[in-house]
Amino acid sequence: MSTDAQPTTTAFDDAVTAVRGGADPAAEATRLYEQLTPDEQLGLLDGDWQFWDGFLAMLTGGYNTVPIPHGAVERLGVPGTQFVDGPRGAVSGNGTAFPVSMARGATWDVELEERIGDVIGREVRAVGGNFFGGVCINLLRHPAWGRAQETYGDDPHHLGEMGAALVRGTQRYVMACAKHYALNSMENARFTVDVTIDDETLHDVYLPHFKRTVDEGVAAIMSAYNSVNGEWAGQNRYLLTTVLRDQWRWDGITVSDFIWGLRDAGASLEAGLDLEEPFTQQRGQHLRGQLEDGTASWDSVRRSGVRMIAAMLRSYATRTDGEFTPALMAGDEARALAREAATRAMVLLRNEPVDGAPLLPLDPATVTSIAVIGRLATAGNMGDHGSSDVRAPSSSTPLDGITAAFPGARVTLVEDDDPAAAAAAAADADVAIVVAGFDAEDEGEYVGPDTMTDPALVALYPPRPDGVQATGDEVVMTAGEGFGGDRSSLRLRPVDEQVIAATVAANPRTVVTMVAAGPVLTEEWRQRVPAIVLMWYAGMEGGVALADVLTGAAEPSGRLPFSVPTSEEHLPFFDVDATAITYDRWHGQRLLDRLGVEAAYPHGFGLSYTSFTIGEVTAAGDTVTATVTNTGDRDGRHVVQVYGRTLTGGYAGERAVVGFAPVAVPAGGSVTVEVPVSLLALARWDADRRERVLPEVSDVELEVGAHAHDPQATVLRLA
Repeated sequence: MSTDAQPTTTAFDDAVTAVRGGADPAAEATRLYEQLTPDEQLGLLDGDWQFWDGFLAMLTGGYNTVPIPHGAVERLGVPGTQFVDGPRGAVSGNGTAFPVSMARGATWDVELEERIGDVIGREVRAVGGNFFGGVCINLLRHPAWGRAQETYGDDPHHLGEMGAALVRGTQRYVMACAKHYALNSMENARFTVDVTIDDETLHDVYLPHFKRTVDEGVAAIMSAYNSVNGEWAGQNRYLLTTVLRDQWRWDGITVSDFIWGLRDAGASLEAGLDLEEPFTQQRGQHLRGQLEDGTASWDSVRRSGVRMIAAMLRSYATRTDGEFTPALMAGDEARALAREAATRAMVLLRNEPVDGAPLLPLDPATVTSIAVIGRLATAGNMGDHGSSDVRAPSSSTPLDGITAAFPGARVTLVEDDDPAAAAAAAADADVAIVVAGFDAEDEGEYVGPDTMTDPALVALYPPRPDGVQATGDEVVMTAGEGFGGDRSSLRLRPVDEQVIAATVAANPRTVVTMVAAGPVLTEEWRQRVPAIVLMWYAGMEGGVALADVLTGAAEPSGRLPFSVPTSEEHLPFFDVDATAITYDRWHGQRLLDRLGVEAAYPHGFGLSYTSFTIGEVTAAGDTVTATVTNTGDRDGRHVVQVYGRTLTGGYAGERAVVGFAPVAVPAGGSVTVEVPVSLLALARWDADRRERVLPEVSDVELEVGAHAHDPQATVLRLA
């Protein structure tokens, strides 16, 4: 007789099986919850690591190097949430570093973003995670925002569709979390600023993209650090309960941002925050006493605990099974996808003729010498060093890509900030390529020494055990180390502009490649440079992808997910140190339209190596059908963009994206594309009904074209 032990199932496994068979996740979660002890019930509501153990490990060893556990109950097999951050990829382990989200937003391709999500979800599973905290969909209100790279753009409809695609892709394997809810669009002041906003602006501009991920079935939503209308987002009942639960009827879980995401344990619970992340911290220290004195209730503990288990059950009952091992991290297919995404994201802003023909693409067979200029030419530069930093096993620099793509050319490198040296190298080359822009020192997530010693934030920590080093004395959080944050200028560094001027004066065959997350003001030099490529933070394959675009091996098919103004005067008010600020509905292209000024580059703009026309446009129901013709001699990709406006009402004439679709069209060919259109983008908040109301179809006008204010756009009346 065999004595081998037979595998046993846990109570959680049995509940998963029941849900797969059609049982209600909330009912099965309740059954499991009732088997928990009071200590286990409270343990569902915060992190499993003790604060000082986890905090000091993060300070000294790096952020999220392994999944961070919350709410696990080993006795019943409840796995908890095993948190892995993003959105560049899986932060734990050594996975694929994709281009930053803003770059992916420039593809306007939800199918591509879903494929990226599929890879990220598998890699999160491969490192032992079951929860992806990287669906960042904060609206880019102002280009100076330090974390612009983590989101997709500044239009609510576009943001929502891209975020929903990432949810679909990742949730085949793990729970996904959308963040930071809400109004998180300032970095340096995020722990202190109170954002005042009226209901109409909140619901029409700053919440629709979160609602879109809710409708997609996102498992979790992370609250923001900032305060909204006088209450911290992590304990803001209006946001966490009135909107999410009462108005949107969502049944997922709410989680705090890390360490400083709430200020009162009991108040956060009563407001509707389910989980304090990432450690046993304020709730571990204070919640029991607040339950005893009645400022928090066991009913709320039960409500959030059941939600936590139900979210796990829904995920485990529907997720894809398979073999998920560290061997699949940054595999060949994932790297190829990262390269494809990087090429698809790059935006060709300018491509003027030199000697009778557009400067780009460059022919490796005829280019014999290249001057590669700029401090960023030899940098992997995949983005900031904050919570989205992916520890990819390798990276490709612009110099790597250019050298490999032009094997017969002499490549001269000038890294120093030296306009004279740049000019000398350019004068002695067939073509000059300047790589200019930003890095983690200039923009990104900010956590620095001032954060670590702020008395209001330090007060949120439990007492230090004996022998534990005081924070800030010798260690600084690796998620910032005092650099990054909001951009101090919307222009390139003065020396970069000097280098560009000197280079193009020495060699008219000059390409400027910009590395940035958001709009860059280029008025001082853009008219003098024949070719400009917005490269973004292009991920681990960014250098070879840049070479693909420069040589024409790949088409630059990116389109701006924002507008670029000609002046700072055409932007919303922004104070990097604000403790209070009011948000209105005016930003980006809609602010430029209101001011009556032209953009340097309008929303959705981007050139190609070929040319397109959009014709035979019709509308029926929630679909616009258009025929796209490639009138050039190269295959290419175009993005059909639909902008809508109402003709009457309080915001008559205000344009917004209501639909988009990328399409590949062969040289000389035509392709008919169906563009999904959502009039929710034009809905208006009704204060009496406490909901957004769709416009009358007869009051809607659509513009179907290549970008905002496209002079060749077709105008349709839906009636």
